[in-house]
Amino acid sequence: MNIATRSRLPGKRGDEGWTLIELLIVISIIMILASMAMVEYRNSVTAAKEATLRSQLFIMRDAIDQYYADKAKYPESLQTLVSESYLRALPRDPFTTSSDTWQTVAAEPEGTNVTASAGIFDVKSGYDGNALDGSRIADWF
Repeated sequence: MNIATRSRLPGKRGDEGWTLIELLIVISIIMILASMAMVEYRNSVTAAKEATLRSQLFIMRDAIDQYYADKAKYPESLQTLVSESYLRALPRDPFTTSSDTWQTVAAEPEGTNVTASAGIFDVKSGYDGNALDGSRIADWF
């Protein structure tokens, strides 16, 4: 008895291999799993960007509050926070990949002097898309 005849199972056809249907089923299962993995990968990248953005907004807002506590006025611009060492540098927005796209919110003028510049009270992302939870990223507080 040779090796080729011993490896065959009883009742099985003599020709070994895959049928076209079996190959199509295996390939379709692989494609479904790969597409599910890609969706999860994209969601995890977006979640990481969202977490980074929340952290950067917290840090910049904290620097604005520290500036106000020290000087009793709001900074004129975000660059003022850098020039006066409240921030080392303006962080890059993870969605726009630029430090120039931050949107600032002007503070209300204090007292009777409405002509004086009130400075910036808050900062937001310049990205106009939505987060994974459906909220608009530019509206995050």
